[in-house]
Amino acid sequence: MSRTLDLGQQVAIVTGGGQGIGRQTALTLAAAGARVAINFFPDSAGQNHALAAQVAKEIAALYGTESSAVFAADVRDAQQVEGMYTAVLDKFSRLDIVVNNAGILRDRSIKKMTLDEWTSVIDTNLSGVFHSCQQAALKLSPGGRIINVASLSAVMGFFGQANYAAAKSGVLGLTKVLARELAKSNIRVNAVAPGVVDTEMGQSIPEENRKVMQQQIPLGRFAEPREISDVILFLASDLSSYMTGQTLHVNGGWWF
Repeated sequence: MSRTLDLGQQVAIVTGGGQGIGRQTALTLAAAGARVAINFFPDSAGQNHALAAQVAKEIAALYGTESSAVFAADVRDAQQVEGMYTAVLDKFSRLDIVVNNAGILRDRSIKKMTLDEWTSVIDTNLSGVFHSCQQAALKLSPGGRIINVASLSAVMGFFGQANYAAAKSGVLGLTKVLARELAKSNIRVNAVAPGVVDTEMGQSIPEENRKVMQQQIPLGRFAEPREISDVILFLASDLSSYMTGQTLHVNGGWWF
């Protein structure tokens, strides 16, 4: 018997959905039939809004103008996140899938790392996931799914990423706890831990470091964003109906 990945008008939030893995995830979920709420960080220059709006435009051209909408919220701010969830429910009347993807890098060795570089990464990459998950726990439809985007850094501990690795390790622990707490509502909570992905963030790695990294990956290359979003789609679908509290490592075979 064949099975299809049809999300059939379900509603998904993708934080940080204007670029990188978030952008591709929004497109992938829309292609599977979901209506997608594309979150962006409201920067003063309006660049993030423009990126999110472009994703929504692409989705609208393919699947109709009611298939997506953009929502501003700084995930570090619990009140803004609550407001975004309320706005999504006002727009779409339901919520089934949450992909917590928003994240930043501020790499520096521990001796040189500033307090701001530490707190900004923890606040965005860990507290931001907490704020979103807390709202999801209150507002997801029964049978909802939460997919948290972690990182290989959580288990590898890359040099210069004390802040990032600590935050992403926290995401893995949070995922396990919420899987237990939300199971009674039939809400599944899983994580994806990508290796290096060929996104804007991945391309910011110095070229000499990229070459060294690629030599350590059995498949010999970085991931394409689609290769991560496809795994997110799997976790958002009924094909993973008996999976919760799990982390899927998508890293080309790169292990410590």
